[in-house]
Amino acid sequence: MQTRLLGRNGPQVSALGLGCMGMSEFYGARDDAESIATIHHALDRGLTLLDTADIYGPYINEELVGKAIRGRRGQVFLATKFGIVRDPANPQSRAVSGRPEYVRESVDGSLKRLGVEQIDLYYQHRLDPRTPIEDTVGAMAELVAAGKVRYLGLSEASARTIERAVAVHPIAALQSEWSLWTRDLEAPSSGQSVLQAAREHGVGIVPFSPLGRGFLTGAITSPEDFGADDFRRNNPRFQGENFDRNLGLVAEVKQLAADKGCTAGQLALAWVMAQGDDVAPIPGTKRVAYLEENVGASYVHLTAADLARLDEIAPRGAAAGERYPFAHTYGDSPQRSG
Repeated sequence: MQTRLLGRNGPQVSALGLGCMGMSEFYGARDDAESIATIHHALDRGLTLLDTADIYGPYINEELVGKAIRGRRGQVFLATKFGIVRDPANPQSRAVSGRPEYVRESVDGSLKRLGVEQIDLYYQHRLDPRTPIEDTVGAMAELVAAGKVRYLGLSEASARTIERAVAVHPIAALQSEWSLWTRDLEAPSSGQSVLQAAREHGVGIVPFSPLGRGFLTGAITSPEDFGADDFRRNNPRFQGENFDRNLGLVAEVKQLAADKGCTAGQLALAWVMAQGDDVAPIPGTKRVAYLEENVGASYVHLTAADLARLDEIAPRGAAAGERYPFAHTYGDSPQRSG
């Protein structure tokens, strides 16, 4: 597996990472044994970047990842996140906190659950509009000084937030959704896109959901493909007319993939990886077979003509429907300037 540099002076990580969220929640039933086997297979294939967060589960995903990497810590670049607050007694509730005292409390909890002495990359999961980003990043910087964290990251941050954050401490990575049907990072806002701001300040890009939450693989053909506990049932892009319109986009991706001799998912993931040497996507899966398919994307070469054709198929704003229901939208977003 090739490696890429996260941030101007950041670490080397595998060009493809593994998002572990779905192993514990949101995408159907759990199978911890299968998930651990998938993490082990990822490490065997040279994927070093593992991504989790304290809210996944909540908490149990960090415990799962910690169990999986026990005895293999040296092979892992471990990323986790804080900032979205959940109540285990009320799983649907959400709040955000970037208060310095919450930052300190959160990192100790994550270290314990992961069973490690140091987190490689610690993200603020979402902006807390009530806490200045300078205060939050200042507290995160203290964690670096204390040796609890190596590098700092932001998630779903705007261009202005990035500028304010790097004035306090270097930011190694920005984790945001980026795929053929979510291209908000590229959209100018107040004269500059989030992508431009990140690159100007030497911040690497870690796209989550690079396969459009599985939709771009072409394997999802009906809303009935989702289990009763799959959060995509309530996602606007997977409902009604939006679903049908988005199927048309995927059909064109599938056709180009067939011409290239790869799967639709591999083509979509190869597009994300082709956006720059500072981009390391983290497609999520809990199955070895899907992991292998994702790894195959790293061998798909896209020509200038391929990239131009994909821009025609999926220009910015091509996907029908919002990314989240309103209730799932909080904090900062790439479309906002604050």
